[in-house]
Amino acid sequence: MRKLNYLLLSSVVWGLLACGGSGESQQSAPQPAVETLAAERVDSSGHVTYRADTMRVYVDSVATADSTFLVISKYELRLYVMRAAGGDTTVLAHFPVCLSRNKGQKQKSGDMRTPETLPGQPFFIQEIVPASDWEHDFGDGRGKIRAYGNWFMRLKTPFSGIGIHGSTNNADKMPGRDSEGCIRLRDADLDYLKEHYARVGMAVYIENEQGDQQVRRAM
Repeated sequence: MRKLNYLLLSSVVWGLLACGGSGESQQSAPQPAVETLAAERVDSSGHVTYRADTMRVYVDSVATADSTFLVISKYELRLYVMRAAGGDTTVLAHFPVCLSRNKGQKQKSGDMRTPETLPGQPFFIQEIVPASDWEHDFGDGRGKIRAYGNWFMRLKTPFSGIGIHGSTNNADKMPGRDSEGCIRLRDADLDYLKEHYARVGMAVYIENEQGDQQVRRAM
């Protein structure tokens, strides 16, 4: 088992980060040990809110073959860019995400769940294709609208149609639980991920709802 050095801020608190827009690239940001924080908060009346979050960059560099991978945390509603080197795993950047409306492991197409990987069995980015003119009807009365940002990173999973894409016309749901199973990023964050890190063949791990980081511990 590889020792994991999570080089993130350890005291991210509610309301500290702005809800809208993407954060500035910081190549030499302080990097103490990470504290895992639940993204979801439920008040006494059952109303759900989500921790405000924004992009954070620690190492601004293009991914190298086999050493860089993605970890998506359902518990934290974050996508981490990570690199394995010298027996350790470090964080290069993280981005807030919007995941599926329904929780739990995906069982079948159309169940509105984001699939989870098993330890040592990642998904992979199968292709990265332009998607700026792609449209989708969410069934909410808006009709067919642009919804994918500039890119669709199709994942090789047991289910068709799962990918990482933007949140055009749905930026107000970031971070949150509103997708039909895909992983949404803010449009600008998606562009940054594509430009600096993502590549075809990259491994993608999607952790479960419990936040126990079982996938990362198994690396």
